[in-house]
Amino acid sequence: MVGATAVLVAVFWAALASIGPSSEILKRKLITSLADRFDSEVEIAEVRVGLFPRFHADVMGLALHHKRRHDVPALISVQRLSISARFGLLLRKHIDEVHLEGLEIQIPPKDDERQPAEGTVTPQPDQNDVDRYAKDFVIDRLISKDARLVIIPKKKTKTPKVWEIHALQMLSVAIDRAMPFEATLTNAVPPGEIVTKGNFGPWRAGDPGATQVDGRFTFARADLSFFKGISGILSAHGEFGGTLGRLTVRGETDTPDFRVAVSGNPVPLHTVYRTIVDGTNGDTILERIDGSFLKTSLVAKGSVIDTPGKAGRTVSLDIVMDKARLEDVLRLAVKGPKAPMTGALKLTTKFVLPPGQRDVVDKLRLNGQFSIARATFTDLDIQKKIDELSHRSRGKPVADDRERVASNFVGRFVLGDGTLTLKTLKFETPGSNVQLAGTYDLQDELMNFKGQLLMDATISQTQTGWKRIVLKGIDPLFKKDGHGAVIPIIIQGTRSNPSFGLDKGRVFKRDG
Repeated sequence: MVGATAVLVAVFWAALASIGPSSEILKRKLITSLADRFDSEVEIAEVRVGLFPRFHADVMGLALHHKRRHDVPALISVQRLSISARFGLLLRKHIDEVHLEGLEIQIPPKDDERQPAEGTVTPQPDQNDVDRYAKDFVIDRLISKDARLVIIPKKKTKTPKVWEIHALQMLSVAIDRAMPFEATLTNAVPPGEIVTKGNFGPWRAGDPGATQVDGRFTFARADLSFFKGISGILSAHGEFGGTLGRLTVRGETDTPDFRVAVSGNPVPLHTVYRTIVDGTNGDTILERIDGSFLKTSLVAKGSVIDTPGKAGRTVSLDIVMDKARLEDVLRLAVKGPKAPMTGALKLTTKFVLPPGQRDVVDKLRLNGQFSIARATFTDLDIQKKIDELSHRSRGKPVADDRERVASNFVGRFVLGDGTLTLKTLKFETPGSNVQLAGTYDLQDELMNFKGQLLMDATISQTQTGWKRIVLKGIDPLFKKDGHGAVIPIIIQGTRSNPSFGLDKGRVFKRDG
């Protein structure tokens, strides 16, 4: 619209100079000139002109339609365009102000199959008298209120991307230069207010995606509860530069009360990111995201792109946690004020979040591996059981209450439909090695794991007195692969009340 406004002002002034202030004649002249210039079908409802005490003109109901694209709405429409200028400035081809009310720009998708009709020539900025005349015109200030920018997707089933631009001010507007601007707009997903300032242009009418733009922005009070399953109020700031088709954005975000609904526990989340955005369709390449919360940090890269056959975009990330704390991650995933375990965590995973209205926990997909060093349980009863297991596995049936053993974990996992599947889990304490596989339901906190306990000691060595003598007879039943004992186990129940037991069905299976 920037280029169109500059050309319209030039056409208007040229027509006014040649035919006088007759509104109806001006209207016809404007329609003809704009149609030729933009190779478009042009509508104008009314033109009004005033000459005193300064030049003033209103153009109502202006619309530019694609001449050969009747399958899409008007490219540009504006309810009212007002031009105001002092005659002294007009003689120097300067316009004081142009006001736009009800501006709507609808950018259709590129259609490579549609080619201009044979013999059709689309005028270029230096190929006709109107454009050469317009190049010398400068609008000192252009003001737009309550405008809409609509990006129309190729597939009709897709929802258009809409930017509500509440206020826009541009300075030194012309068709052949970069123009300073300030704008306030509403971001659709997640909803929030963006204030931005920078330079835009010159506008590339034939290829809008090649238009240069740069500047800085702030993004305030973005409500993350728009995404079902998480919440928090996000703020961001940063800078951008490049073209509309390939815009590099660098910024930082802060969400002091980030929550995942499954746990409800808030954490302060901070990120620093670098992305490449296609402003013509909204697809985003996440070159690097550095995130941190509590004592945990992560690095991620990936994309946010359109999802074929579905409304919305899919977030795909590769996430690496080299310096993380287990208790921080569990605070997001587990209910209660205290995490059930603590320890040093390392994790790598594929992260896929498809579009849709389901809870984030239900639609999130993870596939990765992890290790936990020196883990301890915060529940004293559970930790005592681990301490006792370690003592008995080393042939020390009488536990030392002063000793607290730490555990090490290594495993592979998959998350889907709200269920965490542990494909492999190795859990080591001094004297014992637990190997498990199974599932954990994040919503209901139900667990179902099976595996085996490998001990340094035999079954009889875990006991004292007459029990030790009696159990010597069954030591061979549980001996395998050079270990003191190999015991098939099952873990079931809830996170707060787990049940550890002997899997009796596998006692006599030597491969169990």
